[in-house]
Amino acid sequence: MIRFIFSIFGAIFSLVTLGVFMAALVIGAIFWMYGRDLPSHESLAQYKPPTISRIYSGEGHLIDEFAQERRLFTPSEEIPDLVKQAFISAEDKNFYTHQGYDPRGIIAAGVEAVKSKGENVRGASTITQQVMKNFLLSGDRRAERKIKEIILATRLEDTLDKEQILELYMNEIFLGQNSYGVTAAAQTYFNKTLQELAPHEAATLAAMPKAPSDYHPVRQKDRLLARRDYVLREMNQNGYIDKATYEAEVAQPLRSVQNGDFESFRTALPPRDYFTDEIRRQLSEDFGEGEFFTGGFTVRASVDEEMQVEAAKALRTALQKYDRSRGKWRGTGEVIAEDALSDEAQWREALATMEIPRDVELPTQWYPAVVLNVAEQALTVGIEDGPADGTVPRSDIQWMQGNFFDNFKRGDVILVMAGEEGQWSARQVPEVQGGFVAMDVNSGRVLAMQGGFSYQDSVFNRATQAQRQPGSSFKPFVYAAALDSGYSPATIVVDAPIEVNTPQGLWRPKNSSNKFYGPTPLRTGIEQSRNLMTIRLAQEVTMPVVAGYAERFGVYDRMGAFLANSLGSEETTLYKMVAAYAMFANGGERVEPTLVDRIQDRFGKTIYRHDDRQCLDCNSAWLEPDESPTIETDRWQVMDAITAYQLTSMMKGVVDRGTASAHVNLPVPTAGKTGTTNESKDAWFIGFTSNIVAGCYIGYDRPRPMGRGAYGGTMCGPVFQSFMEHATEKYGGGPFEVPEGGHFIKIDRFSGARLPADATGDYVVAEYFRDGVDGFIDRVYDGGFAMGSDLPLFEEASSGRQVTTSTGDTITVGPNASQGDLQGGGLY
Repeated sequence: MIRFIFSIFGAIFSLVTLGVFMAALVIGAIFWMYGRDLPSHESLAQYKPPTISRIYSGEGHLIDEFAQERRLFTPSEEIPDLVKQAFISAEDKNFYTHQGYDPRGIIAAGVEAVKSKGENVRGASTITQQVMKNFLLSGDRRAERKIKEIILATRLEDTLDKEQILELYMNEIFLGQNSYGVTAAAQTYFNKTLQELAPHEAATLAAMPKAPSDYHPVRQKDRLLARRDYVLREMNQNGYIDKATYEAEVAQPLRSVQNGDFESFRTALPPRDYFTDEIRRQLSEDFGEGEFFTGGFTVRASVDEEMQVEAAKALRTALQKYDRSRGKWRGTGEVIAEDALSDEAQWREALATMEIPRDVELPTQWYPAVVLNVAEQALTVGIEDGPADGTVPRSDIQWMQGNFFDNFKRGDVILVMAGEEGQWSARQVPEVQGGFVAMDVNSGRVLAMQGGFSYQDSVFNRATQAQRQPGSSFKPFVYAAALDSGYSPATIVVDAPIEVNTPQGLWRPKNSSNKFYGPTPLRTGIEQSRNLMTIRLAQEVTMPVVAGYAERFGVYDRMGAFLANSLGSEETTLYKMVAAYAMFANGGERVEPTLVDRIQDRFGKTIYRHDDRQCLDCNSAWLEPDESPTIETDRWQVMDAITAYQLTSMMKGVVDRGTASAHVNLPVPTAGKTGTTNESKDAWFIGFTSNIVAGCYIGYDRPRPMGRGAYGGTMCGPVFQSFMEHATEKYGGGPFEVPEGGHFIKIDRFSGARLPADATGDYVVAEYFRDGVDGFIDRVYDGGFAMGSDLPLFEEASSGRQVTTSTGDTITVGPNASQGDLQGGGLY
């Protein structure tokens, strides 16, 4: 009997042993089968999570950020223990003791699933398993994925220590509101750093990983509060906080940025503008869009925030002035339905969703508003973030054609600005557009850039992307080629009619005044922007030489060697033109324009620096406080230094007495050139002082005539003047540096004749000649053009003035060329 009993127990033991063995064999086979082709977990040791690329101004202020996933990587040692303990309590309280998976948690989850008959299936994944799921596996709820997860988790525990695993988890986890990782989430929900979080705030973040969309701090506030309190209770039970702290923290209300309890971190960021978006565009081309948006770059921009504000103000003022001179009201084109206007809450909600610009300050902030009532003498408007009964008086719309009833209807969405005595002023984004760029002439650092009236209205950057005809602002490159070819500022060129046979017919370009002035020095030709002299000069120098200069200065990649292009008929960008003018100002040295001073990677290593010049004595103890250090440069000399000074001196005449003299008047020496294309479709002015160059163009996006009075000097001159008044106040300026190798000779600027050293008067100008050149006129250049028998050599001016030449003779000199309408051919 006993033997029989023992035999039964032996059989049972054998069966159990065999069952255990078979179960182990099956489990082993399953793990072997699923573990064969798993992704490598070892790569996680070198993992670089996608992080935010941030842009800082020259003063170190954060001005923009770009990211596909908003993540701020934080090493484990910099994450406070309180935050770690909150997440461990919420997600994996045995994290520091298990080997990658938690058998007790798995069994508890299975029992709960059985009891609820599958209705309550909760995960039993450890933090290590979640890391593997987030990095290497999918998120589907299948047994196959869970097995793979366990296998990889155990392998990862053998590769990384607990703190490294926790670092991966807390930087990768998605916590809602496009926030990845705990640092970004703390900023998004509380506008705080991790070190500033209170226990109940850390617990709130720890409640999020379960299902961020189901725990929204506003829409699901009660549910999130319950989950937060659960995490706090777990922290207390796990010994991370004492009972008194638990009771104090659980009594705290649920507060967040989304609920309006804290100011959003985004309020500290200025609205995105053309400058930072252009950095995004350029760096996406240089590094690849994916790398820029995920690489965690720290970009130090060259922008001067103060001057950027002035640039935007100057350009917007000019655009609005021209727009108002047309007298046409266009509005925004947006309308709020009638049925929403009777309820303030409804029209405010509708107004908030309207995609209209909110980034304009001219001179103060512009606000979206809806027209609620139209009357004879006033317009009643409801204003976003403002009163519901704002008044626009009749006196405010004197600039526009018609009255209130002609231009406005109830429900129209418009822009308004606060006016005097509590009233409001109706505003609109101009149809005409333009661009502005300012940069340092020695380094090419862009200090300010405005690509249009409003970035939120149009992201197209007209400073860098718009291809426009530069008109007469291109002429300095023709004159530079001539000066480098042996001509001087006193060289005489015939200003007379020209006929050119082209496949399209006979081309007869004209001066803007429709007059001809005969033999004239080069200086007068550029000061008064004479088209015919420029064409003859280009013909003498040859267009291939002119094109080579334009390409050398970076204005074009490959310029067509056509005579009309000497008058600026080939399109380029304002950005390239301003950079080229910087080389006139700095003595002919090549500069590469840049929006970026330096770029550092996520580890703080500098991977790009724009200025590679060497400062030889910056740290020298012998350098006097008011003495400038010596900067060594090996930059390419694209133009002879004497040529650069001669051209600068001639362009200074444009500002002193030429086509820009009525609109540009700075307290420091200034040079520049106006440009206006046929039918005034584009208006330009680019000018510079000894240290800053700035340029502007204005025109419709689809070029069309801007009408009478729209010239480079009248439209862009005031923009340059307004900006440079502040720029010279901040950065100063001085005389243009005179290079060695030349000497001054006084010249009659009307005839080109040499004058005595003691000559004085408006007609006297001191020209700089290369050593060995005496300044006498040796010949008159006409470009070799033949003229029709019906064309006079030159037209006598209708009026003029008497001047005395250096020989004592009295002659009549014609008036300055006016900016009259151009009837055909040529650019000015």
